Amino acid sequence: MLKTFLFFITILLSGFYLAQDDGSREKLDVDLYPFYHGVASGDPLPDAVILWTRFTDDTLSADSVKIEWRIATDTNMTNIVNSGLGYTNDSRDWTFKVDATGLQADTYYFYDFKYEDRHSLIGRTKTAPVGDIDSVRFAVVSCSNWQHGYFHAYRHLKMRNDFDVVLHLGDYIYEYEEGTFSANMADRVHEPTHENLTLEDYRLRYSQYHLDDDLRDLHQQFPFIMIWDDHESANDSYKDGAQNHNSGEGLWSDRKNGSTQAYHEWLPIRSPDMNNTLKIYRKFQWGDLIDLHMLDTRLVARTEQTNNYSDPNKELLGTTQFNWLTNNLKNSTARWNILGNQVMMSPLKAFGVTVNKDQWDGYTYERNKLFDSITTNNINNLVVLTGDIHTSWVNDIPLSGYDASGCQNSLGVEFVVTSVTSTSFNLPISVSLIKFSNPHIQYADITKRGYMILDVTKAKVQGDYYYMNDVEDIAIGEYFGDAYYVNDNEKCANQASGPTSRPVINQHYYAPEFPLGYHVGIQEDEMILLGAYPNPTPSTITAQVYLQKQETVTVNVLDLSGRIVLTHQFSASVGANYITLDLSNFKAGAYSLLIKTTNKNAIKKIIKL
Repeated sequence: MLKTFLFFITILLSGFYLAQDDGSREKLDVDLYPFYHGVASGDPLPDAVILWTRFTDDTLSADSVKIEWRIATDTNMTNIVNSGLGYTNDSRDWTFKVDATGLQADTYYFYDFKYEDRHSLIGRTKTAPVGDIDSVRFAVVSCSNWQHGYFHAYRHLKMRNDFDVVLHLGDYIYEYEEGTFSANMADRVHEPTHENLTLEDYRLRYSQYHLDDDLRDLHQQFPFIMIWDDHESANDSYKDGAQNHNSGEGLWSDRKNGSTQAYHEWLPIRSPDMNNTLKIYRKFQWGDLIDLHMLDTRLVARTEQTNNYSDPNKELLGTTQFNWLTNNLKNSTARWNILGNQVMMSPLKAFGVTVNKDQWDGYTYERNKLFDSITTNNINNLVVLTGDIHTSWVNDIPLSGYDASGCQNSLGVEFVVTSVTSTSFNLPISVSLIKFSNPHIQYADITKRGYMILDVTKAKVQGDYYYMNDVEDIAIGEYFGDAYYVNDNEKCANQASGPTSRPVINQHYYAPEFPLGYHVGIQEDEMILLGAYPNPTPSTITAQVYLQKQETVTVNVLDLSGRIVLTHQFSASVGANYITLDLSNFKAGAYSLLIKTTNKNAIKKIIKL
């Protein structure tokens, strides 16, 4: 079931602002305490996988907490194959991530976390295979904007239960403030309501997204492999700036560092060096069938988007990543090489004019270098996966002298997945005219939103496009759109007669819906303080609070002597409430934020800079 959220109306009340509910919404499940954000896994290897959760305890006074983890072959968590413990603290926003090693290849596992006597949800994951592999199936998604609709594409994916891994090609969150790039749905409003600029802003936005039931359920059941695009930082970002980073918004380097730190904290990505959070390009293997190269065309090296498309100084990958990729391709022995990539690699022109300089079209010198390397090294069976533009495309990747009729001079095939929710890219021309101007484009849909299933076998790679009937109505389902494939040792796309009919072997049962020890007696009228951002703060701080029933809440700020320096009472609504306190007139130092209901007190240490 999708959790709907309130429309937050901000009002000034005695030095603080309260965002209240404007309609009904689901309750937070208190039995998930203290792991309300669920669990996730990612970056599967044949012998290891990343496990993730987030700890929340609004009564905690310690500076760090011990989290136990374990991974097993059964849902009862009796056949434990690895376990351990670690610590989390405020410096990582109480998120917890571990690389679980010593696993068997091509195997389903179940995992959970524990704090004292409380268990998280049990997650399900799967390791990558080795050796002679017949087939792999991926779910491919991108561009999930909270403010543009519900995430029921994720729910439909979870219900399929017929793929191995979710590939997320970026724009997992959006940085925009309330009402900007939005469908103006009353219960889908961004928090914080202002544009994300700081580490704490991005942390709160990830917290909001992770509380969506459909996203949390998909993370629980499947491992993810992820790359960022621009909206994890700011629209049309590049190494030294972004279209949506403006004067008065601070240093771009601070915003970029904060956004990438939050990305590594809140997502199940293998992070070998948190001192270098920009490096996310990495390679995965599925036996001798697939080498998957996940790229970063956004933050590590991209130069600013300009109209000088052929400038040899313009970069998307940069020298280090370019050499890494071309060496990987040159040395690959896999049947298929798949590139996970943010922006469209194939040309897209209208009347001979480049449509979007943010794509590879704006960086033709580096694209030509890459194409030359692939051609010189005789790299066959190349498939490119792309997100970013909220539309669906299947492209041959044309070289000079490309001929669609005989499939001459194509480098490979590119599958572009549409958005989960983000509004479609409204081109001022029709699809038929697009294809007439770009004969290498075999399929295009510029209006629908959904996901793609990529089915990879020794004989072919096929992309099946599925669309939501309405992303603003969770009661309306999905439908199959179209499918295209490329055969082994061919380089052009063909239309399929329908979605792949290959049966899934050993389709596995789900992880259970509830954690171990479910229904342990937490009162339904509990209040839950999920966090306070930013902390420390120079001026304002926003508390993220869930209530299980409508009741009167008292908010106090206390100084070190215990004296109340700010207080107010308000009638809060069931579900999520966001409370912003104005501390700009307070002296620098340590304070306590005390939130009280009839049966519960929650306290959080806060620092005023």
